Amino acid sequence: MTASAQSSSHEQARVAAERAARASYGRLVAYLAAQWRDVAAAEDALSEAFASALTRWPETGAPEHPEAWLLTAARRKMLDAARRAKTRAAAQNERALMDEEYKDGSDIPDIPDKRLELMFACAHPAIEPASRAPLMLQTVLGLNAEKIAAAFLVKPSAMAQRLVRAKTKIRAAGIPFERPSADDMPARLDDVLRAVYAAFGAAWDDMDGADGRGGELVGEAIWLARVIVQLAPQSAEAWGLLGLMLHCEARRAARRDAEGRYIPLTEQDAVLWSRDMITEAERALARAAALKSMGRFQLEAAIQSAHARRAFGLEPDWRAIALLYDGLVSFEP
Repeated sequence: MTASAQSSSHEQARVAAERAARASYGRLVAYLAAQWRDVAAAEDALSEAFASALTRWPETGAPEHPEAWLLTAARRKMLDAARRAKTRAAAQNERALMDEEYKDGSDIPDIPDKRLELMFACAHPAIEPASRAPLMLQTVLGLNAEKIAAAFLVKPSAMAQRLVRAKTKIRAAGIPFERPSADDMPARLDDVLRAVYAAFGAAWDDMDGADGRGGELVGEAIWLARVIVQLAPQSAEAWGLLGLMLHCEARRAARRDAEGRYIPLTEQDAVLWSRDMITEAERALARAAALKSMGRFQLEAAIQSAHARRAFGLEPDWRAIALLYDGLVSFEP
């Protein structure tokens, strides 16, 4: 293989691994962690699997099903680590892991999406409140400690230590990866909603950033919100959050000019706003209002709704916007 061909092969492998990481990281971590109840081990094994991919794929070519390849490789590494540690988990999981191992054929099953279960595990009462949302952002959406620390205004070193403690707690306490009962749902749902919104905000901060994940994170945050309202249809705040994010996403095409410069909301061309997405946001907000339990996300969504009138040729309702901000201050001073 010539130097040029080898360089091209390495670049193709890097791109394939990067694409798989963006599309599948959270799903694979959640699936592995749910099996082993060990978030840190799942992350380490998956990182090693990606490293192996960068070594092997340039020689063999990227597999037809990169996600399946990475899952099999990560499982092997977790099993090897457990065997070396001579833990009971190795004996309990070895049979299941070997039975589920598969190659790159067309008979690969869908990998169950356990991200929501992982988020509720991160929101367990045994986890200190300050660690819950950051832990979800790292494990489910793959944000690094530096970015999370910036979002929560703490030092990266302090955030890294906080995350390590939380993962250790999940393993030591044997916290189950499952959706909570109806009685436990309200207490844990608020942390999950805040983490989803934090991910959405981090995505907008990086929409034009170097890692290119902004648009993908927005999509993942909205997807999670859709799943949550199906799981907890009586949560007014869940519907409010979905409406809020849809209203914001509806304006994406108008937020930057041709040179990439930011355009303030009042100066955006409302013709470019997505009416379909605004309509969906309004339906979500109406569902929230019908539940008669006001909260922060509903108020923020209502503010966006008042601005969205421009998409239909109407002026923003400035009096309503002022009143809504007064209400928002009472919830989030």
